[in-house]
Order: sequence, then C-alpha cells, then structure tokens
Amino acid sequence: MPAFKSEFLHTLHERGFIHQTSDDAGLDALLTKESVKAYIGFDPTASSLHAGSLIQIMMLYWFQKTGHKPIALMGGGTGMIGDPSFKDEARQLMTPEKIADNLAGIKRCFAKYLQFGDAPCDAVMANNADWLMDINYVTFLRDVGRHFSVNRMLTFDSVKMRLEREQSLSFLEFNYMILQAYDFVELSKRYDCRIQMGGSDQWGNIINGIDLGHRMGTPQLYAITSPLLTTSSGAKMGKSASGAVWLNADLLSVYDFWQYWRNTEDADVTRFLKLYTTLPMDEIGRLESLGGSEINEVKKILATEVTAILHGRAAAEEAAETARKTFEEGALAENLPSIEIASGELNAGIGILSLFVTAGLAGSNGEARRHIKGGAVRINDSQVSDERRVISDADLTQDGVIKLSLGKKKHLLVRPV
Repeated sequence: MPAFKSEFLHTLHERGFIHQTSDDAGLDALLTKESVKAYIGFDPTASSLHAGSLIQIMMLYWFQKTGHKPIALMGGGTGMIGDPSFKDEARQLMTPEKIADNLAGIKRCFAKYLQFGDAPCDAVMANNADWLMDINYVTFLRDVGRHFSVNRMLTFDSVKMRLEREQSLSFLEFNYMILQAYDFVELSKRYDCRIQMGGSDQWGNIINGIDLGHRMGTPQLYAITSPLLTTSSGAKMGKSASGAVWLNADLLSVYDFWQYWRNTEDADVTRFLKLYTTLPMDEIGRLESLGGSEINEVKKILATEVTAILHGRAAAEEAAETARKTFEEGALAENLPSIEIASGELNAGIGILSLFVTAGLAGSNGEARRHIKGGAVRINDSQVSDERRVISDADLTQDGVIKLSLGKKKHLLVRPV
C-alpha cells in the first residue's frame, strides 16, 4: 500500500480513485513541493454530463480541495471529430452550433463542484478549440505528427479492437489521439499544467501526451487514471433502466437523481460513499459497520449527500422527503416527477399502454403490456390488470393529478393543463 506524503494522492488512494499512475514517487514529490495544475478532458457529445463522469469531476474537486488548480478541458475542437476509443463505429459528426450548445449545458455542471475565479487555486475551464481550430496542417504534421509511430498507435487497445472486428477506423478518427496528446502539450505551455487525469481507458492517450511533451521540450508530465466503474452486478455507471443519469436537472429531475443513488446495490454502498460524497472517512467507516435493515438508511444518506453536492442541500432533502412520503406513508407527494397532458386529451381518455409510453415508464406498448401482466402497474396506488384500461379525468385525485407507478420505485404524476 503506497504511503503518499501529498494530501491529494493520499486522499485519492484511501477513497479508491487511483487505478494507475505514471510515476508514484515523482508525482508525490511534485504535489508535496508546490501547488500544481492538472486537467481532465470532457467530450461535448450531449448537453449534460451524466453520472458516469462524476468520478472524474470528484477527482478535480479533491485536487482543488487539497490546494491545487484544476482545469476542466472542454473538447470543442476534438468534438468535431469524436473519440473513437472502444467504440464499435465512428461517432456522428456534430455541427459547431451543436457543440456550442452542449458546452453551455456542461458548464452548468462544473460550478456545483469547482470554485472558479482568479485566485491561484481557482478552477479554469479551457476549450481545445482555442488552439486546434487554427492549426496549419502542414506545420502541425512537421512539428507534431513526426513524433508519432503508426506501428505503436496500432497496438493501442482502442484501435486494435476496431481492426480485429474488421470495423472501419477512419483517418479522421486516427488523428484524434494525436490531437489529444497535443492538448497536453498545449496546456503545459499555456497553464504550466503537469498532470492529466482520466479513466483507465484513456491511459494510452495520456501516455502519448507525456511522450509528446518529452519530445517537444515540456517539463516532466504525469498521468493518473481512475478505475472504470461498474456496479456489483456489472451495470455501467451513469446508466439506468430508463436511460442516462444526467447531471442537469432539465434532463433528469432531482428526485430521479436521488432515487438512482438510493437504489445502489448493497455491495456498492461503501465504495460509492468514498467516491461520490465528501463525508469524512471515519464517518464512512461508521456507516460501513451498520448492517441488516440499516443499510437502507445508509443508502438514503448516500443519495442525499451525492444529490446535495449537485443540486443543493435543500433540494436533496426535499427529494428524500418526497421518497419518504411516497414509500413509507403511501402519501401522494406533490414533488414527484410529473408530465403534463392536455385536458382535452385526458377528457377523451388515453389508453394505459400509450400513457405509460408517453410518461417514459415504458419504451413501447409491448413493454407496458408486459409490466401489466407482471403486476407492476398501478394507477393511484391501485394495481391495473386490464391492458385495455382507459385513463381519463375521472381518475384525477382530489389533488387534481393522476399517480402512475411502475413497481415500488418508479412514480410519476400526470397533470392536466
């Protein structure tokens, strides 16, 4: 077990963030000696990041918390191409306008975790479009491209997997790893950035940047990667049965975000408390010692703490209270997620299969039908057994809403407008 002297590496190690580093001793010495800059890159493939990115965001959080300067690098330039790593096919190319919209949405996430400003340790949000979009191609080939061996690039797992499956890997995508390596060099020049962090699948790309920096005369650069997380049952982090677990509240309600963490598998609770909350380690140790039915109370603490960082303490506690009323009292909690249906449409009547698809509780009529046959569908807490059931304004409660439930954990209100 490494005995790190620097507060940052010690924190990352004891909380389970470290998968691999390029040089334990060199990194530790650097972080102990001075305040350092480090970056993580984020692709603008959607208007929000999702829970799968949280481990990276939390690494930047702890980097700043321990006295260093984090850089969140937005891939405004590389996003024009798309990272081919471990993908089965080329990404769909995005327009500059779409990338700009996505970047605006992603920026809202970071303000919840990082302190931005002009102080020495305040975070920076950089965009690689600032240097990549104006590159002279011939100059770039001469100054940067000459340092890359195609033979070595072909050994990277992200490339080998595509080639072994005889799937197309375009020249466009092949250049991505060169551009990403160049980002590290450029950030070293502009910000004196010495460290790149990322998921373990990015190890090859990060080492490329370190090698390129060495060849182009930067100070010694370093790498830290985190493990690629899955749940104990093998599910990918940031994905749920109903889709991505988005960080922006306009794409996923605070209640649904809270519920995602409340539904954590028993075996993952302690690990997630370490990675995704800022609770002290001794408190996490105390919670870890609780057993039996108390594990459900620990899951509620996990859900509330993760949600509080992103959406604020008040919103997190409101989500917890909504869940308590819904599950423990059987009450109709007004803060449940809701959809709006035109009053005229509701007055005419809507088939239950169609309504569950519209509400996002089922992906198709067939799926909704299977849920009904399995006894998982309820209207206003009453089980539905007839797939031909029509929902109308006659089903409105005295609160003027209709409560849809799928199983014990998914609830949604229909509001006529």
